[in-house]
Amino acid sequence: MNIIEAPSPNFDARTAPPDIVVLHYTGMRTGPEALDRLRDPESKVSSHYMVEEDGRIFRLVPEARRAWHAGVSYWKGERNINGASIGIEIVNPGHEFGYRVFPDIQIAAVIALVGDIRTRWQIGNGRIVGHSDVAPGRKDDPGELFPWKQIAEAGHGLWVEVPAAPGLPLAEGAQGVEVFALQAGFTRLGYDLPPSGKFDADTKAVVTAFQRHWRQDKIDGIADGETRAQLIALLRAAG
Repeated sequence: MNIIEAPSPNFDARTAPPDIVVLHYTGMRTGPEALDRLRDPESKVSSHYMVEEDGRIFRLVPEARRAWHAGVSYWKGERNINGASIGIEIVNPGHEFGYRVFPDIQIAAVIALVGDIRTRWQIGNGRIVGHSDVAPGRKDDPGELFPWKQIAEAGHGLWVEVPAAPGLPLAEGAQGVEVFALQAGFTRLGYDLPPSGKFDADTKAVVTAFQRHWRQDKIDGIADGETRAQLIALLRAAG
């Protein structure tokens, strides 16, 4: 795997080894524009790697250092996601500039890179997530076109298939034990959603983020029977 060195000054010291991989899209018009921003000291942002649409991989920050890619975020009890993670920016214009399918050669490079990273660090499948997972309601990337299933089938991340599941949809404004159980399930999976029994805006944001990752054909923030069945199956898969 050929890696192009493109050092960024935007990093600082870690306090612990990384045990999460966070995947992003760049959300800028071009790859060179994104690379420039990730290396600009005034931007105060960076990632460890950037993967171009043609499969080229750029290394911006050493894995042993903390890159600045996640912002305000949370996963599985960890709020210092930058300090606990390796960030990979994947070139794509994103929802603002013409979101499009990720090329096969780019995804192959992402799979190879994640596999290589996991030879050096203890990163479980349940800790390979998207920016939208660690910052729901604030971020949408890498989005519903990102092939999470393909990544998982290559051995990196969680994926489940569930049959159509009936069930009364839970939506914003709902209250009760079913909402409490839903929130508890999302919390156990990794999201920051303390159970309250009230389906509020934060709950809708988490359901939407979950759908972008694990139910990409239905992204509406409504927890129907199939969304809930998928959550239960993922919890079982995660152990």
